[in-house]
Amino acid sequence: MNIYQPHLMRIDEVVAETSDTQTFKLSFKDPQVAQQFKFLAGQFGEYSVFGEGECTFCIASSPTREGYIECSFKAAGKVTQSLKRLSVGDTIGFRGPYGNNFPLEQMNGHSVVFVAGGIGLAPVRSVIWNVLDLRDQFKNVTIIYGARSVGDLVYKRELAAWAVRHDVKLWTTVDPGGQTADWKGEVGFVPAIVEKAAPVATDAYAVVCGPPVMIKFTLPVLAKLGFAEERIYTTLENRMKCGLGKCGRCNIGPVYVCKDGPVFSAAQIKALPPEY
Repeated sequence: MNIYQPHLMRIDEVVAETSDTQTFKLSFKDPQVAQQFKFLAGQFGEYSVFGEGECTFCIASSPTREGYIECSFKAAGKVTQSLKRLSVGDTIGFRGPYGNNFPLEQMNGHSVVFVAGGIGLAPVRSVIWNVLDLRDQFKNVTIIYGARSVGDLVYKRELAAWAVRHDVKLWTTVDPGGQTADWKGEVGFVPAIVEKAAPVATDAYAVVCGPPVMIKFTLPVLAKLGFAEERIYTTLENRMKCGLGKCGRCNIGPVYVCKDGPVFSAAQIKALPPEY
């Protein structure tokens, strides 16, 4: 078996999240592969446009929702620009799932706080729906999400759905200057809104993902609120290419993000080499 050979997937739905970000709903063309495919929240895959190459994204849908997977991407490079030109009915390649996952078994029975910025909501979305689809197994659920502007917010349909749920506390924010006249959410950077929301750290886990600068300033806020480093998790995308630990592009010291991650606790990240 060729470990680099992708499975063929059909694009069943395309959602324009922002001007440069799209979400694909994908299904396997081979029924046997579709029946056997399993993944866990936090794992990622290699998505390919034939003749253009591969790119790495998380699986943005929840493993509780079978029969398809979803991925979200920002059109920024050669492959993602090619992906953006595709439409419903087209075929792409997929290899995966790869990497580890968020520790849902450990989180079971506890409160969960989700903090995300920009397109960083994609990997967090997988865990959010995993938790919400098993809502009776968790305590309080808090979602704090921000973007540079209202136009940069992704998953607007789901944000609206989460906002009206009585079993979820949702905080949305945009950077100063990014609001519109009808914006009813918060205005401020994500770390400041986390401090304002002040989620209770007792018996809680936190999942954080977004731009590195957001994560850098959010972690001290969570620590101030009482979250232990061992209970804060994030996911890294550090130049991953092959997904199999073969190419060596994603290593940070002795750690291979694609094999040892991409999910790490804040304690594990703290132990990474200083140059990271």
